[in-house]
Amino acid sequence: MDLPRQDQRENPSRNSTRSVTMKDPEDVQVMLRLHALGWGTRRIARELGVSRNTVKHYVRQGGWAPYKRPERSSALEGLREWLRAGLLQHRGNAEVVRQELVKQHGIEVSLRTVERAVAPYRQELRAAAKATVRFETRPGRQLQIDFGTCKVEIDGEQVRVRLFVATLGFSRRLFVRATRHERQSAWLQGLEAAFRHFDGVPAEVLLDNARALVSSHDVSTGEVVFNDRLHAFCRYWGVKPRACKPYRARTKGKDERGVGYVKHSGIAGHAFASWAALEAHLVWWTREITDQRIHGTTGERPMERFRRQEAAALQSLEGRPPFLQLRELSRRVQSDACVSVDTNAYSVPWPLIGSDVTVVVHGGRVVIHHAGDTVGEHAELAGRRGRSIQREHLTGVVGVRPAQAPDAAAPAEAPQAEAKEPELLRPLSIYEDLVGGGW
Repeated sequence: MDLPRQDQRENPSRNSTRSVTMKDPEDVQVMLRLHALGWGTRRIARELGVSRNTVKHYVRQGGWAPYKRPERSSALEGLREWLRAGLLQHRGNAEVVRQELVKQHGIEVSLRTVERAVAPYRQELRAAAKATVRFETRPGRQLQIDFGTCKVEIDGEQVRVRLFVATLGFSRRLFVRATRHERQSAWLQGLEAAFRHFDGVPAEVLLDNARALVSSHDVSTGEVVFNDRLHAFCRYWGVKPRACKPYRARTKGKDERGVGYVKHSGIAGHAFASWAALEAHLVWWTREITDQRIHGTTGERPMERFRRQEAAALQSLEGRPPFLQLRELSRRVQSDACVSVDTNAYSVPWPLIGSDVTVVVHGGRVVIHHAGDTVGEHAELAGRRGRSIQREHLTGVVGVRPAQAPDAAAPAEAPQAEAKEPELLRPLSIYEDLVGGGW
């Protein structure tokens, strides 16, 4: 037992460091008063129930002082600005920052070390993500467009409806169009419908990075490449396309709020007997409600603000026909004697199965040509996966011939041999199954 006591006397500093306990400022004041009265450190320690080394520590220090953690040298010392820039560039991904640290500076540290180093900059990143700079566009300057999706009860069924919403930046007038999809044709048709609704074309269109319109975008640089068809559309109408920065749709705030307004005010709680009833409701709601309300930001009715300042600033339509009035497509006739356009099927004469045909979509009609001849014409279907089948196109397949009324005035002709049926390429049962059975 003597050896440990001897070791303690030989190493007083080590022993005192280990046995010092942090005390409250009031306890330290008591120690100092008792020591001023002549009490020894051993007696003070016994009286207060603390170690003697604790009493000695505070007496020697002369009072209470907060504990100071010893400063340690950091491997990331001097790289604060680099770490901040890296965190902002990589949108808060500390692991990527750690990898770049190894590549650029040859410093290998744990992910936790990097996370502690960049912790002060995360609030700046969160603030940057939420920041939205409000700006007011000049009359006729900008039209913001976007799509929203909601479920609507139509004819007793829940139907997923896509809402194309266009908002004029100055007057805040809205245009809303219901569609069944968000393909490129829906975007461009919605834009043209908005131009005609406002009776004019703005200088630019601000849109999101939709796949139907954008070929590519670079997240790090913000560079956006629009596809060729959108460029052709914009040249036709004399409008400049602009895209939000990737993942920063808040820069398109007017229309983002417009989509929510349509869904929660114009659609929510309503049920419609048909798709046409939904379209009619949107026309009424836009004209009677949205155009006439007092806008929360401008303090004016959108229609009044539009008529007073924005209508004259829009470019004239100049009687131009729709850009999408004519679409020419190449298709191959499938085994059901149909061609597919926008997922809908349109029939042609069955002997053309396997042939290449040209399809022209124009003015609500689908016209199919083969070898310079028109081989089919249909009304364009509005929905998806519909079928437009003309009975005469399957004549000779399921045994149905068009009825021919006898011509009484025509002279009798010598009976002729019955015309030979065209040779079928496949059994009749296949075609009956495709069209849902015999006629």
